[in-house]
Amino acid sequence: MRYLLVFVIMLVFAPKTYSQTFELGPYIGGANYIGDVGRTNFVLPTGLVGGALLKWNRSPRHAFRLSVLYAEINADDADSNDPRRVKRGYSFSNTIAEASLGIEYNFWNFNLHEGHPQSTPYLYTGITYFRADHLMLDANFPNGELVNQGANWDFAIPVIFGYKESITNHIVGAMELGVRYTFTDNLDGSWPEEIFGNRRPNIEFGNRNTTDWYVFTGVNFTFSWGRKPCYSQF
Repeated sequence: MRYLLVFVIMLVFAPKTYSQTFELGPYIGGANYIGDVGRTNFVLPTGLVGGALLKWNRSPRHAFRLSVLYAEINADDADSNDPRRVKRGYSFSNTIAEASLGIEYNFWNFNLHEGHPQSTPYLYTGITYFRADHLMLDANFPNGELVNQGANWDFAIPVIFGYKESITNHIVGAMELGVRYTFTDNLDGSWPEEIFGNRRPNIEFGNRNTTDWYVFTGVNFTFSWGRKPCYSQF
């Protein structure tokens, strides 16, 4: 939160220096989760994701980026190609609200002040803080159903690959695929120790060696403003 506050303060005062360019716009796409319930496809959206992102361009090659996104994820063992999961028959729905702050790196120079068209692939990473629900089985494994058990706040590391292109001198469109490696193994209810603080073998299941992931696949459109920047090296 300290770094987020500093970032917001800099955005408030930066326009008075007329030294940088900003971008703001919506994001929409699909979301899927990778874990111990349902399909194991790396990219197969099952729910919607939407939100907004803000960029502060520090050079033609990199920008600080803040995003706030909300998504629904769900999974059903009946859709899996693993017969053991199909027989088990678990399913769940969960929601994710995340805020992410980090650096977007352009593989090629991208500077709208040099005119349209501009395009480049890019890579983004940083730190994500998100809220989802804890889940747990309401009966001993392999029986019961997965039920929601209140808020689960945790961190994730985002790795996002994208491609962006200028539509006009002030509008940029982008497509991206983003993986979030989380520090929780309970988006799907497989590790109730995170709720109780101690092992509950009777209601545990799945692979203990990996945590849960979630993936956002989508498009965004940003609108730029600000005078021609005097780019720094930072």
